[in-house]
Amino acid sequence: MLSLHDVNKVVQSGEDQLQLLDSINLDVDKGESLAIVGRSGSGKSTLLGLMAGLDRATSGSIELAGQKLETLDEEGLAKLRASHVGFVFQSFQLLASMTALENVMLPLELAGLPDAEKRAHEWLEKVGLGERTHHYPTQLSGGEQQRVAVARAFASGPDVLFADEPTGSLDTQTGEQVADLLFELNREVGTTLVLVTHDPRLAARCSKEIIIEGGRIVEAAA
Repeated sequence: MLSLHDVNKVVQSGEDQLQLLDSINLDVDKGESLAIVGRSGSGKSTLLGLMAGLDRATSGSIELAGQKLETLDEEGLAKLRASHVGFVFQSFQLLASMTALENVMLPLELAGLPDAEKRAHEWLEKVGLGERTHHYPTQLSGGEQQRVAVARAFASGPDVLFADEPTGSLDTQTGEQVADLLFELNREVGTTLVLVTHDPRLAARCSKEIIIEGGRIVEAAA
């Protein structure tokens, strides 16, 4: 599902070049769950962005859902993400002017998927928010907002779900509930799950774990 070969990311900082990622090699099979762990500034989110096609590697090759990202233009990358990728962020990224139902429906409608409203209702039911479909984000707790974000991410049937600190802004109990939901849906639907996290308990629940320091994978465990 995901394959990285000798991936490097270098950015210019004044007169200097900063190596954010250094010779990353990684394979993630369909249905697996991968935790990317490391201190702030280690390159975790940079790696996630490259894997998801949100940014481009300086060199190396990344294959996602059978397509090499370096061969695609921006339109091609956008189509690939729309067809194969879901996202959950620490900050929820819900549109305040839309209800929970409308937030879940929006990407389905943009992708031209049929029965957007029906599918959005079903996924809000799955995450336990069937009675909150017409509530706006400001009327929902942090945990409920993140569950809307999870429903939105899974509703389009992605092959891979990328989650960047999905429990980072939640209290311990609510964070565990959201994590339970992510792994339950990962098992139920077979979506490959890639998590960036500081939480060792969340990382331990994944089938694979890599630790990044200074842009390099220093430890990998399965």
